Amino acid sequence: MTRIALAQVAGGNPDPSGMLELAGTLIEEAAAAGASLVCFPEQFATGWSPKIPPGAGEPLDGPLAAAFSRIARENGIAVAGSLIEAREGELPRNTAVVFGADGALLAAYAKIHLFSPDGEDRYYTAGDRLATFTLGGVTFGLAVCYDLRFPELFRIYALAGVECMLVPAAWPCCRLRHWETLIPARALENRYYVAGINTAGGPGGAYCGGSLAADPDGTLIARGGTGGEILVVDIDPVTVREARSSLPTLSDRRSDLYHRLLSKL
Repeated sequence: MTRIALAQVAGGNPDPSGMLELAGTLIEEAAAAGASLVCFPEQFATGWSPKIPPGAGEPLDGPLAAAFSRIARENGIAVAGSLIEAREGELPRNTAVVFGADGALLAAYAKIHLFSPDGEDRYYTAGDRLATFTLGGVTFGLAVCYDLRFPELFRIYALAGVECMLVPAAWPCCRLRHWETLIPARALENRYYVAGINTAGGPGGAYCGGSLAADPDGTLIARGGTGGEILVVDIDPVTVREARSSLPTLSDRRSDLYHRLLSKL
């Protein structure tokens, strides 16, 4: 069993150093609670925005990533953060990163589904790869915010052996009901844990928190309020195996038929 912490914080602080100082305090709290990993919301240090100025962002060895690495190493706990990843010759990527307790980069995932209603697809380059890592005997996968609306991605992660999905997000108050529906649905249909880490507060009070974790039966095992807080969740791979054995929807799939049906459209 692996204990993780969901760090629900406000985004949009104009001073990233202030957010990193807060992050350090929350990471200490998570480590004291016995967590092996702490995950923060989407772009929490700078605040998520679909529109970013030219030249924004930094490489994966830039100062913000280095700060995540240092905080992880100093506290002996894995840290999942999120940043604007600058890449030469293309628009930046909206990337979630995970650093191990030794400060080494464990995984980096660039958001695959960009939020076109707000124009995120015009300012960012979409990712095209999964990202998984193993911690304490549990295999984790990464997705970001809008990805939650695309069940295909979560199913592929399940087929890749993932036992817990981490979904850092900046999910607004006006669509919080969708968030509350989709997280347990993704957990139930794939028979694994899903932990959604949402922003609280932010510019104009756009975000209402409500971070959630659901087990492989789709039962909510943690729910955040509207303000900043740490939620602690235990992830048990045995529970995943038992859930998949008792209701083997993954092995009962008809992938051969699905492809034929799709070709006939």
